[in-house]
Formats: sequence, C-alpha cells, structure tokens
Amino acid sequence: ELTRLEYEKREFNNTTFNIVELEKEIVRTSQVMLEEKDAKVEFETDDKIDVFADDMYISQIIINYLTNAIKHVKEVDGEKYIKITNFVLPEIGKARVTVFNTGDNISKENLSRIWNRFFKADEARNRDDGGSGIGLSIVRAIMNNYGNDFGVENKENGVEFYFEVDLSGENLSNV
Repeated sequence: ELTRLEYEKREFNNTTFNIVELEKEIVRTSQVMLEEKDAKVEFETDDKIDVFADDMYISQIIINYLTNAIKHVKEVDGEKYIKITNFVLPEIGKARVTVFNTGDNISKENLSRIWNRFFKADEARNRDDGGSGIGLSIVRAIMNNYGNDFGVENKENGVEFYFEVDLSGENLSNV
C-alpha cells in the first residue's frame, strides 16, 4: 500500500464526513492502550467539522498520530495528556488537525527523518514496540497525494503532529 501511495497517483474514495466523529471513534477504539499508559485524551474542537476526503486514509493518519502520541506520552511538570485540536481555516478551505502529547521533544536531526520509511528515532526504545517504522511514511505519502500540508513541531512540553484536510463544500458556504 505504501509503495502504491508513493509511486502512483492514488485514486481516493472522497466523501463528506465529520472528522470530529472519526477522531472520537478512533480514541474510543484506543482506550486499552490509553489506560495502559495512564494517559487521557482532551479534545479542543467544534462538535462537527465536515471534510471532503477518503475517510479510510484520513483515519490511517489519525491512528498513526494517536498511536505515536500514546507510545511517547510522558509526564511533564505534573501533566500527562494527549490533545487533539481541530482548526477550521476557511481562507484556504482546509481543516488543520493537531495531535499533541506531553513528553520529550524530537531531536532537530530527526525532525525531518521521522517521515522516512522504516526510520525509528530511538532504536533502543522502540525495538520491542511492535511498530514497523512505516506509519509516518504512510502519512507523508497520503498527504503528498492530496497535496496538503503536514508536519511536526516541538513544543515546550511535548510534540505536536499536524495535517490538513479539505473542508467540504457545505463548510465553505457556511463561513
């Protein structure tokens, strides 16, 4: 699948769907992992943001970001959480989704390398995590096919991954 995304223009099955509901469902299905890490997820969003994309591929991105956040969440200054935030950017017709986790920053040299196939930032720590090292390269390939922005930023008390997705026509006319 990754090879197809990287080397062929992928045909997406784009539909209009509420990305907030998709995020909440993915968090619900991740409850066991969250409980094992004693982490909670906070939402900062409207209840409904309709986007136009392939919900299967967008769910892959959210699952990859959330799984990475759960793996790397740590207590910082007495706080340990993951936060999913949605911003509507009507001026460019996009919604920006961010997934933040408290914890260690990613080193400067690894910030761009984490998007590469099979790359793991800390081999010793990740050796037995069950990850294949392709999750973020799948995100990159999907976003490149859509031509939408994505990335990662170190924050004072953690790391924030983001991606943008097209708003549906209904959202654009309501703005």
